Amino acid sequence: MRTEPCFDEMIHAPTRLRLCAMLRPLAGAEFSAIAATLELSEANLSKTVRNLVELGYLSSSKQSSPERSDSRQITTIKLTPLGRRAFDGHLAALRAMAGEQ
Repeated sequence: MRTEPCFDEMIHAPTRLRLCAMLRPLAGAEFSAIAATLELSEANLSKTVRNLVELGYLSSSKQSSPERSDSRQITTIKLTPLGRRAFDGHLAALRAMAGEQ
């Protein structure tokens, strides 16, 4: 099924675009791994994730870690079906702008 091009200003900001691109092929990723991979501060990533969660593009869940002896939890970030469609539509719009079909 072909995705309709739809430029999405909410995804287009560089940090949001990189985050969505990283999550697109994954079932989800740990917050700390995302921060390290994208070389973002935890504060910057947290704000970006919060904004995209509010839009319905990402989901965030916390779970206990069997490797930890303390009570800290691991945060997992996922692209939602709405976020996946928005990202795919945004990529299609960028390809259309570049003359690719």
